[in-house]
Amino acid sequence: MEKITSNELREKYQAFFVKHGHKQIIGSSLVPENDPSVLFTTAGMHPLVPYLQGQPHPQGKKLTNVQRCLRTTDIEEVGDATHATVFEMLGNWSLGDYGKEEAIKLSWQFLTEKKWLSLSPARIAVSVFAGDNNSPRDETAAQVWQMMGLPLERIAYLDNQENWWPAGGNDSGPQGPDTEIFYWTGEDAAPVTFDPKNKRWMEIWNNVFMEFIHAESGNLTPLQQKNVDTGMGLERIVMALNGMNSIYDIDTYLPLMKWLRTDYFQDKDIEDKKLRIIADHIKAVTFVMTDENNVTPSNAEQGYVIRRLIRRTVVTAQGLGARDFARLFREGMETVVLQYESVYELMRGNLPAAQTAVEQEIIKFEGSLNRGMKKFAEIEQKSSEKISGGDLLLLLQSFGFPVEITTEMAREKGKGVDLPGFRRKFAEHQTRSRAGSIKKFKGGLMDQSVTAQQYHTATHLLHAALRKLLGEQVSQKGSNITTERLRFDFNYDRKLTKGEISKLEEMVNRAIEDRLDVERTETTVDHARQIGAVGLFKEKYGDKVSVYKIGNFSMEICGGPHVKNTGDLGRFKIIKEEATAAGTRRIKAILEPGRRGYETKQVEQ
Repeated sequence: MEKITSNELREKYQAFFVKHGHKQIIGSSLVPENDPSVLFTTAGMHPLVPYLQGQPHPQGKKLTNVQRCLRTTDIEEVGDATHATVFEMLGNWSLGDYGKEEAIKLSWQFLTEKKWLSLSPARIAVSVFAGDNNSPRDETAAQVWQMMGLPLERIAYLDNQENWWPAGGNDSGPQGPDTEIFYWTGEDAAPVTFDPKNKRWMEIWNNVFMEFIHAESGNLTPLQQKNVDTGMGLERIVMALNGMNSIYDIDTYLPLMKWLRTDYFQDKDIEDKKLRIIADHIKAVTFVMTDENNVTPSNAEQGYVIRRLIRRTVVTAQGLGARDFARLFREGMETVVLQYESVYELMRGNLPAAQTAVEQEIIKFEGSLNRGMKKFAEIEQKSSEKISGGDLLLLLQSFGFPVEITTEMAREKGKGVDLPGFRRKFAEHQTRSRAGSIKKFKGGLMDQSVTAQQYHTATHLLHAALRKLLGEQVSQKGSNITTERLRFDFNYDRKLTKGEISKLEEMVNRAIEDRLDVERTETTVDHARQIGAVGLFKEKYGDKVSVYKIGNFSMEICGGPHVKNTGDLGRFKIIKEEATAAGTRRIKAILEPGRRGYETKQVEQ
């Protein structure tokens, strides 16, 4: 087993799968543009859902990439040896090509062959699906693993909470049984028998066999196209290959951890977990706020997640004696970008605006931080065993303390918290947008509903209308859809007039009234450019791309999905136009099903 850097692992992984007939595709934004079911990209398969459901991918049936992911479901685990909020996922996919046997063989080859990772088979174990009323015990996967040389004692059969993806099988979308690969991280020899509860067995790779589609109605039916979707955690593999005890010791984390411990905290005796939480959250905030679809702290959706991470970092750092929180983030974010700018090129250019936005957020929070700490002390002293749901809500609403922060502070005082009571109180007072955001913190699959497709198509119409009205120098800077509205960011140096907003509505609604067909074709990037398709040509597209043409009104490079005809959209209304940064404007718009015409609406300016 040879030591390896993160860059070397990225290159090796993709080189291996390219050698085995896969096409390398570019990773997607951390902030999904056309998926209202999730706030962030939580797995490499999210941008590929249309292709997993049968739509042909321009690059073919065998794909590989590196995908930035962010998950908040394990936030309580962040700070241990192996969990992080933001991470890189190495993935390979078969879209109706190879199945279980070849997928497992490829995994085994990459992990154990000397030319690739050269991991010892004696330190590897796996789990497979135990079976239930919907799908049988996965003896096929177990038999293939034994063919690879893995003894039966190293194969565990687990239920659908562990070996079905998504866990439990209750989410809608493509899904199926999986086999998870574990690596023994202990210094001693691995046990003969694999015990998944032993924490020294670290999950490093998951092979999902997407054989079913789960409808919103609850029906589970076989997919016409059987797929393989795999995900390997880059940080965990680098940790294992280098014989380290924590992902926070690997090359991409080490400079930030060293700066925090020796420079910022001046070599104070600090608990590892708290230092790791600070490093993790600074890294997550940096990744999201320097992303191509970057977001800023707010009270809703992705912005609320960033606000929570920033505030949790500030409270944790204050508890360790820190005071200059602006410096903590400014220099910490710079350190993160230094490690990743050669891989994610947009980070450097987006960093200054991100640092400014974080500093402004810190200033807002600092005003209530000390008062909130005093209030917490009062509440903690009067609470016998648990802090009530009402007090949790008070600390959130009046002082900006997310419930995770209060929970941690209460735990340090030996107290519990009444989370069910908090949720009841929270639901009573929460705004509609925040409630939707909370539901989406757990992640999910791309929304393939008609509503999602309608808003995606409307985004293309709006983009085309902006370019026709304001000039072809206008280009997309980011977009996001939910089942209730679309959001579109574009470059422009001034506020739009009411007349321009009305004209945009008229242009889009005219395209809807004309009932234009939406047609998809596959072509090369060069040909797409030649025929006038709009696209981010600075991106590293593959050999072929999908182009969606809407009559003679719009033509864009896009992965879909879309409606078949603009007549299905309803009436388009702009509800807000605002600045998000210097030179960047944002439009929010809705679709009113079943309505037509060009009546005007008072726009929030």
